[in-house]
Amino acid sequence: MKYKRIVFKVGTSSLTEPDGSLSRSKVKQITQQLAMLHEAGHELILVSSGAIAAGFSSLGFKKRPTKVADKQASAAVGQGLLLEEYTANLLLKQIVSAQILLTQDDFADKRRYQNAHQAMSVLLNRGAIPIINENDTVSIAELKVGDNDTLSAQVAAMVQADLLVLLTDVDGLYTDNPHKNPAAKRLEKVEKISTDLIEMAGGAGSSNGTGGMLTKIKAATIATMAGVPVYICSSLKEVPLLEAAEAQADGTFFIAQDKNMKTQKQWLAFYASSKGSIWVDKGASKALSQGGKSLLVSGITRMDGAFSYHDIVGVYDEETDQALGKGRVLFGHSALKDLLKASKPKGVVIHRDDWISLTPELELLFSEF
Repeated sequence: MKYKRIVFKVGTSSLTEPDGSLSRSKVKQITQQLAMLHEAGHELILVSSGAIAAGFSSLGFKKRPTKVADKQASAAVGQGLLLEEYTANLLLKQIVSAQILLTQDDFADKRRYQNAHQAMSVLLNRGAIPIINENDTVSIAELKVGDNDTLSAQVAAMVQADLLVLLTDVDGLYTDNPHKNPAAKRLEKVEKISTDLIEMAGGAGSSNGTGGMLTKIKAATIATMAGVPVYICSSLKEVPLLEAAEAQADGTFFIAQDKNMKTQKQWLAFYASSKGSIWVDKGASKALSQGGKSLLVSGITRMDGAFSYHDIVGVYDEETDQALGKGRVLFGHSALKDLLKASKPKGVVIHRDDWISLTPELELLFSEF
C-alpha cells in the first residue's frame, strides 16, 4: 500500500445540489468510498466543507447567504446536520467517525496544535475517521476564500500523511482556464511550485463554494514542503476517492520535498507569529542561513519588541535588512539587553532546533497569498 494515511478535502461544490443545498446522495457516495478504503486498511481523514450549505435552508434562506453573521448561523445549524449524514452512513459499515472543528488559532497556539495532533493520532490508531471542518460559527477570518484547502494541507502536514487529495469540480491545474480557452492543457505533474505556476492559477471557483485554484496551490505549497504529496482531481467521477487513492492518472500531482519537516519546524514555518525582531551581523547571518548553526548573543546588533522567554521572533540581516527566518528565543528582551552590555556576551539565543530559515518556498508562500 503506497499511500496508507490519506487526507481527503471535499469542497462545497462536491457536496451540494445546483440550488446550493446539501446533496445527501453525494454525501452517501463519499462515505461509501471512505468505507471501502477503510476496509482496505487505509487511515483516513476527511476535511469537509458543506456546513453552511447544509444549514441555510433550515433558517429560511432561499440561497446560500453572503453576510458573515448569516453564514455563521447557517454553519451552526448545518454542522450537526452534515456530521449526522456522515456518521449515519459510516455506521452502516461499523466505522466510527469523529468531529473536529478547528480554527487558525488552533494551529498558531503551540499547545493547542500539539493537542490536536495527539487527538487525531489516537483516532487514527483506533480506526476512526476524523471529519474536520473549520469552526465557522465563531470564526470570522476563517470564512475567507478557500480556507478548507489550506486547512486540509495543515492537517495533512500535522499528521504526516502519505497523500493529500483535493477534490474539486475541475480535474487539475491547467495552463489557462479550460472553460474559456480550449487550448489549455492540464499539468499532470508539478515538481516545484513557482511564481509562474501561481500566476497560472485562476480566481474563485463556483458560486456555491469559496475556493479557487489559487488556494489549492497554496495548500499544495504547505503540504509538499512538509513532505506530503498532493493530488488535485475532479469529484465528478463515479468513484473519485478510490481512483485518487490507487492511481493518480487524471489530475495534477504535486511531488513532495524529499525530507519530511518535523512537527516543531512545521509549527514555526507556517503558524507561529513573531512577537519581536532581532537584527544580526554578517557572521551570524551566514551561520543561520547557510551553516545550520544556532544564534549566539555575540551575533546580535539590535532588537525590537517586548518579547519574552520562549516567544517567537523574526531575525533580520543588519546590512540588508532582509528577513532570515524566525525562531524561539531562550531569553526575553530585558535579559537579552543585559547580556548585550557585557564585554564578551555569551549564550545561545535561538537554538537551531527552534529555528526555521526563510527559504524561497516560504517566501513565495507568504508573499503571494
